[in-house]
Amino acid sequence: MRSSKTILMAIGGGEMREAGQILEEITRYLEKKSDPRVAVMTVATNDPEAAARKYTGLFRTLKAKHVDVVDVSVREDSFDEKSLKKIEAADAIFFTGGDQLNITSLLGGSPLHELIQKRSSDGDVLIAGTSAGAAMMSSSMIISGESDAAPTVSGVEIAPGMNMVPDTVIDSHFSERGRHGRLLTAVAHSPQVLGLGIDERTAMVVRNGEFSVIGQGAVTVVDGSQMEYSDLPYRKNSEAIGMFGVDIHVLPNGYSYSIKERKPIAPKLTKMAGGNDEE
Repeated sequence: MRSSKTILMAIGGGEMREAGQILEEITRYLEKKSDPRVAVMTVATNDPEAAARKYTGLFRTLKAKHVDVVDVSVREDSFDEKSLKKIEAADAIFFTGGDQLNITSLLGGSPLHELIQKRSSDGDVLIAGTSAGAAMMSSSMIISGESDAAPTVSGVEIAPGMNMVPDTVIDSHFSERGRHGRLLTAVAHSPQVLGLGIDERTAMVVRNGEFSVIGQGAVTVVDGSQMEYSDLPYRKNSEAIGMFGVDIHVLPNGYSYSIKERKPIAPKLTKMAGGNDEE
């Protein structure tokens, strides 16, 4: 079970330096630590040196004096004692983008993975990831799929994720790459799994079974648990899927969602000047 003090932050991709609200949230967390230490996980990327330079520089601008890079380019790296010590000491653990299958295949079940799980269960830690680093947090992970297309039987390929956010499937770059169809396909295959599509420069911040949305875009929730009809079992791979009764919620900055109750939560809103009122 995850500690109530642990925070998960799944970021939908995009240029992090342009994601002001997300950086502010990370900064607020780090400022609570007397001498904050960040571990940057480059396991997802095929260019770990470039990723290390980029995110080391970024976190140092956020006043993190200690930024340690943990590279897992081959599975043997997940057993490295120096890397384990870096994760043990970290206040924040950040996964870069790249290929989410790299994360699960090189890290899954290893001592490094077990330590990250232990830190999540026992400690006060922020675990964040962008793009692939967000997608891997779900229990079911999209590893390939069609963008800008209707839901089809073979529209996605799914593998087990790292299960940091249980009973979910997370997709990134969501609106920017037109990934609505492939998330609907994933939910059609497993209606018990909650679909979460995160836009670029947008994050869902998970605490105690609930997430809040921060950033410039939105998190789209696809809930198939009350789906009344699906013809997926009767369709060929390339054919579009028919689905009735799927609940879809679009949650921009300031909105929240109870994962346990599957219920969106709206903030208190006031009318803004310059609306659509007629003169």
